[in-house]
Amino acid sequence: MAPVEDELRGQVKRLEAQVQDLQSQLAGRDGGKPNAVESMRMIIMGPPGAGKGTQAPKIKGKYCVCHLATGDMLRAQVAQKTTLGTQAKKIMDSGGLVSDEIMVNMIKSELESNKECKNGFILDGFPRTIPQAERLDSMLADRAKPLMHAVELQISDELLVSRITGRLIHPGSGRSYHKIFNPPQKTMTDDVTGEPLIQRSDDNEDALKKRLVTYHDQTSPVVGYYKRTGIWRGIDASQEPGAVWKSLLKTFGEDGKGGLGAKFKDAIGLRH
Repeated sequence: MAPVEDELRGQVKRLEAQVQDLQSQLAGRDGGKPNAVESMRMIIMGPPGAGKGTQAPKIKGKYCVCHLATGDMLRAQVAQKTTLGTQAKKIMDSGGLVSDEIMVNMIKSELESNKECKNGFILDGFPRTIPQAERLDSMLADRAKPLMHAVELQISDELLVSRITGRLIHPGSGRSYHKIFNPPQKTMTDDVTGEPLIQRSDDNEDALKKRLVTYHDQTSPVVGYYKRTGIWRGIDASQEPGAVWKSLLKTFGEDGKGGLGAKFKDAIGLRH
């Protein structure tokens, strides 16, 4: 019974933090002061090529939040020789895996020190396991800033193969384009910075199929976890990018029908 009791305690802790957060939002409204109603705290999941690199910058821009791609964050911490980065480098140099504790502490450090994270965050690439999800939830509950959404961009493997072999990436920002479906304004050039785009060496059919097997094996339990907490939403990522964006806005309650009441139902897991 212990695992069930632990899960129930975790859910109660998350709900308490979510109610506290919503009460703060309501207090901000009543006092006529700026508040965090337009904040965003979310995880974005999806297989390679599902469109995370297209949608995450839009979410970041609309809600003025930080985009924490955990691979980039880890490399930055190592390059900056922070305490956590030094610990992580030592583990990686010895062939080990960076612990969940270090990764969650890196995220916590970003939330505390990165000004872009003041209004919230998009977490990309973490968690990959249920213990990681539980540790992340615990850290966020301690800050009384629980996750609002766990969004999964869903698309068939067959469509991904045709989509990803034409994918182009801007290394500096992670923005993605496609030679056919979403081409840049100028060939092989980022629309925002004018810098060159690249095509990843592993963006080929054989490599993609291997990555998809790994993705599905890792993600399925995590999706189940967030379904149980009531914040998971699946988005049809086979649509064109504009339609995917509209679907995301509906999930966030931005379709004019949500309002705070709908967001509250989402928070406590009553709206499905």
